[in-house]
Amino acid sequence: MSDPKKKLFLLDAYALIYRAHFAFSKNPRISSKGVNTGVMFGFTNTLLDILFNQKPTHIGVAFDTAAPTFRHDEFKEYKANRQETPEDIRAGIPVVKKIIEGFNIPILEKDGFEADDIIGTLAGQASSKGFEVFMMTPDKDFGQLVEEHVYLYKPSYMGNSVDILGVDEVLKKWDIEKVSQVTDMLGLQGDSSDNIPGIPGVGPKTASKLIKEYGSVEALVKNTDGLKGKLKATIEEFGEQGILSKKLATIITDVPVDFDEAALEYHGPDEKKLRPVFEDLEFRTIIGRVFGSSGTKTIAPANPQLSMFDTVSAPVVEPQTETKPIEKSNIENSDKKYHLVDSPELRRELAGFLALQDEFYFGTVLNGDFALEAGLAGLSFCYLTNEAYFVPLPEDEKTEDLLEDFREVLENESIAKIGYNVKQDILLLKRYGMTLKGASFDIMLAHYLIEPEVRHDPDILADTYLDYHTLSLDMLAEEGQKVKKVSDLPWNKAKEYVGEMADVGFQVNDFLRKELDSKNQEKLMREVEFPLVQVLADMEFEGVTVDLDTLGEMSEEMESLSNDLQRQIFEFCGEEFNINSPKQLGEVLFERLKLIEKPKKTKSGQYATGEEILSKLALEHEVVQKILDFREYQKLKSTYIDALPNLINPWDGRIHTDYNQARAATGRLSSNNPNLQNIPIRTEKGRAIRKAFVPRSEDYQLLSADYSQIELRIAADFAKDEQMTEAFKKGQDIHATTASRVFQVPLKQVDPNMRRKAKEVNFGLIYGMSAFGLADRLNIPRSEARDIMEAYFTQFSAVKKYMDRIINEAKEHEYVETILGRRRYLRDINSRNATTRGYAERNAINAPIQGSAADIIKIAMINIHQWMAESNLQSRMIMQVHDELVFDIHKDEIDVVKPKVIQLMKEASPLEVPMDVEAGIGKDWLEAH
Repeated sequence: MSDPKKKLFLLDAYALIYRAHFAFSKNPRISSKGVNTGVMFGFTNTLLDILFNQKPTHIGVAFDTAAPTFRHDEFKEYKANRQETPEDIRAGIPVVKKIIEGFNIPILEKDGFEADDIIGTLAGQASSKGFEVFMMTPDKDFGQLVEEHVYLYKPSYMGNSVDILGVDEVLKKWDIEKVSQVTDMLGLQGDSSDNIPGIPGVGPKTASKLIKEYGSVEALVKNTDGLKGKLKATIEEFGEQGILSKKLATIITDVPVDFDEAALEYHGPDEKKLRPVFEDLEFRTIIGRVFGSSGTKTIAPANPQLSMFDTVSAPVVEPQTETKPIEKSNIENSDKKYHLVDSPELRRELAGFLALQDEFYFGTVLNGDFALEAGLAGLSFCYLTNEAYFVPLPEDEKTEDLLEDFREVLENESIAKIGYNVKQDILLLKRYGMTLKGASFDIMLAHYLIEPEVRHDPDILADTYLDYHTLSLDMLAEEGQKVKKVSDLPWNKAKEYVGEMADVGFQVNDFLRKELDSKNQEKLMREVEFPLVQVLADMEFEGVTVDLDTLGEMSEEMESLSNDLQRQIFEFCGEEFNINSPKQLGEVLFERLKLIEKPKKTKSGQYATGEEILSKLALEHEVVQKILDFREYQKLKSTYIDALPNLINPWDGRIHTDYNQARAATGRLSSNNPNLQNIPIRTEKGRAIRKAFVPRSEDYQLLSADYSQIELRIAADFAKDEQMTEAFKKGQDIHATTASRVFQVPLKQVDPNMRRKAKEVNFGLIYGMSAFGLADRLNIPRSEARDIMEAYFTQFSAVKKYMDRIINEAKEHEYVETILGRRRYLRDINSRNATTRGYAERNAINAPIQGSAADIIKIAMINIHQWMAESNLQSRMIMQVHDELVFDIHKDEIDVVKPKVIQLMKEASPLEVPMDVEAGIGKDWLEAH
């Protein structure tokens, strides 16, 4: 079974290079040095399209070499009809190779073999190791290599969309019954591009008919008795030529090359290598896309949490039609005025002008990543297009003194403030005793609602809405200087960068507001996302207390348990070794102990010892379970128990996570530093970490309030299933109720195994799970899983109708919506590729449900926060994790806060199916939960 996190792209270099050349042949791109850069530009854009949109974890580019192959030995005329390589291509190839090397992508080539053969060999090896493999080429011949987990990826060209061909698509395209028959088709009809002759007079239709009847070229040539007339004579005369043509067209899949997973893993570009190449080619726009406005790389390695066909869209780069590259607007060719406000007198003068405005852009400039830890480098303001102000913090001046000059305007609620990541600004001011009032719009959040799956950086906004190319920090650096933050620059240069960011923010504000309105997102922004900013800022500012003594005890316990397990493992194995070393562990388990006859190996030749493999072995071998337990204890200790104390903020002794509101396309919040969502809960030792999260003092306790089965309830409401709705209204066990109907037994006769199966179906369907997935989860035959699902859809026909309806609506609009109108765009929902389309269909089912759950808890958070503030309570909301809210609750307020929190969480849902909230109170998070 393939791993959707492992996604390999293999590019056919020459096919893509020729394609790029011909795309610009009528309107060549000529640089100021007189160089035709069309080949390099077209190839780079194709590569960026893959890196931006498909996010491969692994990638390689295959080239032909000048050495002859066996095909030339077999048939001297092979490719003989090809014209001499155009000069622009010959000149462009070395530069293309430099570009590939600059992206740290390996070049794959081997004398005696074509790129097709290398790709075919590596594709097969990679798919057997759990990869989803995409052979990127416009060459239709690659269809012969397509199989489960191996696809032909034909890039977009001259207005045509990307075409991803799996087995079904190849069979349909060639009108054949087996993928292997692509070579038979080519053997009969030939291939003029490679000068493969085929059999004269046999075209695609005749070839398809013959192959369907005889199965192969060889069988056809051996059985010509059934043919008649001219066709019979032709086959008899040129049959051997057809067999030779098939051989020439057959891509070799056993080239002596090894699939090196580590070498093909994508780690992002090397700016030192790549930037000079792009600058020499005058690819200014591409430089901005690759390296961004902050000097950091934007073409990053794939996120391992993304599913196989999750995409991050990028601006479309159309082929240029001018003979010279079009230069975007930038600070050098625009009339910009960015001012340095570097004295108390100038600050007070600027504050006076700001006080006269109805609205202005305001931003804080930090020396680090987090507002509660970093120092202030300065402030930025803009209230006129093309004019902005940078207010730096002098070394000899306190942050409080600088902020005081702007207190009156920043705390004036009647003056609207536009910002970018306004939460950061609120937190920094709050840290110094100020309250930002009048905050009215966050351009980062607005763009998140408009395009939830792309980056929301200011450079992207400038490029998209203003057709403007922003500065990057390194563009302002002195030669040889490394610039990581604004404060590394002298003030006169920093003002250009900071001023431009403020100017961009001020200008894109209107564009974003109009687009929100046109997409019916304005209400969601005004009533949910923007009000939530203040809620999250207050939660982050409060932070949460962790008990160092408890963590210390847990660390010692994990160390002791690990040591005991290590001793037991060594005793069983009869030797000491590094359990954390996959190589040594594999040798012990599979060479010394010989737990299985034919163990799997990795690409480097060592034994595979991943969790999936060991988990299966653990059912039969006790020592393997001990190894898994050892790994768990080691991870808990290093990742959480020993790491949490290092995240305590010294100024208040608490941990302050950073909630990200603009990351998950579903609308869910994520957190960082620490990632609260990833604190393990599935194992006893993992759950125990919550014991270290405690109230702020003895006068407080922790309240945990958690939505129960919120996504199932939403699904029941969306489907309008009467029996599911009734079960929830009566407070019945929904999984037992489901089992009763699916297995046709009275509710009282539902046993634990039935309930377990029903539970997997209930939750699995929310994520579009197939019968194969259900069989894998329950460890049952696929036929039984299929029967269970069919019974489910028979009993819950309304659910099936909902799923069909939402998929059809998604195909019509190419997006789905939550109860509040939050959109998830599904641009692959109408893909001709069944795998790609299937993934989009699963998202169509799940996104409205998961996104609506996010909407509901956000509404609850806003309402609870408002009620607590109006009630002037001592209790505080301090954490949000999945569907759970955690409160530092004063003991005197328990009887007031607990029932009100439950009430407000239930009332946040506008659905007919009632929400249920489980709430508990304890001396720590574990006890409360």
